[in-house]
Amino acid sequence: MATTKEIKNRIKSVKDTQKITNAMYLISSTKMTKAKKELDNTRPYFEMLKKQIITMIQMKESAGNLYFREVPVLGTDGGEVPEAAVNEKESVAFLVITADKGLAGAYNQNIIKEAMSLIKKYPSYKLYVVGEYGRRYFEGRGMNIDQSFLYTAQNPTLERAREITRIITKQYIDGTISKVFIVYTDFRNGLMGGDVVSEELLPFDREDFQLDPEEAEMLKDSNIEYMPDVMSVLNNIVPSYVAGYIYSALVDSFCSEQSARMSAMDAANNNAEELLETLNLEYNHVRQSAITQEITEVSAGSRGQKKSKKKRESREEGLN
Repeated sequence: MATTKEIKNRIKSVKDTQKITNAMYLISSTKMTKAKKELDNTRPYFEMLKKQIITMIQMKESAGNLYFREVPVLGTDGGEVPEAAVNEKESVAFLVITADKGLAGAYNQNIIKEAMSLIKKYPSYKLYVVGEYGRRYFEGRGMNIDQSFLYTAQNPTLERAREITRIITKQYIDGTISKVFIVYTDFRNGLMGGDVVSEELLPFDREDFQLDPEEAEMLKDSNIEYMPDVMSVLNNIVPSYVAGYIYSALVDSFCSEQSARMSAMDAANNNAEELLETLNLEYNHVRQSAITQEITEVSAGSRGQKKSKKKRESREEGLN
C-alpha cells in the first residue's frame, strides 16, 4: 500500500494537471469565439458573391466556363462512363485540413480516415495539406505532399485562403488537375467537435447555383452590364468565391478543433475530479490506518510499562 507522502504527491500532480486542462479549455473557448466572429463578419460578402455568380451563369454567354461541369462524361455507347474508369484518367487534388497538434479527442483521426478513404479511389492525385498533424501523418507513410502550407492551422485568415486558392486554381486552369476535393470538419452546431466532410470544390455543378423563384424573378428585371464580357467577369469572380469557401472551411475546422479540445479537456477535468476523490479516500484510509497503528503502538507500550512496573514493585515487596 502507498504511503501518505506518495498519495499526497500524486494528488498534487493531478491538481497541477487539472490546472493545465482548465487553462486549455478556457483558451480554446476564447479562440473559437474570436474565429467564429471573424467568419460571421466576412460571410455576407461571399454570399453576395455567390448571388452574382448565379446571375451570370443564367446567361448563355457563360456556357462552357471552365469552372463549371457542363455535362456528364459519356462512353462510346452513349452511356455514362463508370466511376472507376473515370478515376483512372483523372488527376485529382485533395486539400486536407487538420490541426497542428493533438489533445483534441478523435478530431485529427477522423479527418485522416476520411481523406485516406477518398484518396484510395484515385490512383493519380496531388496532396495539399494544412496542419502539422496531417503533414507528419502523410510524410510518415511515404505519401508525397505536393504543397505543404507551412503556416499553422491555428490562425486562419482570408489571405491564407487566397494563397491556397491561387495555387490550386492555377493547377486546375493549367489542366494539371481535373478535380479538387476538400476534406475538413464542418463546425455546424459545435457538438462533439463537428462533422468531417469531403466535398468536390472544383468543378462546380450548376445545380448548386440556383436561385429561389422570388430572386430569379427580380433578376429578370435587372439590367446589369458586364465588362468586357460575362465570361471574363465570371473567371475573375469564381477564384474569390473559392477563396471564401476555403476560408470558411479553415475557420470551421479551427472552431471544430477548439470545440473538440474543449470536450477533451472537460472530460479530462471530470476524470481528474473522480481520481482526486478516489485518492482523497485512499489518503484518509491510509492516514487513519497510520493513526490507528500509532495509537495501538502507544497503547501497547503503555501496557508494557505498566506490566514492567508491577513486576518491579512485586520484586521489591518480595525483597522487603
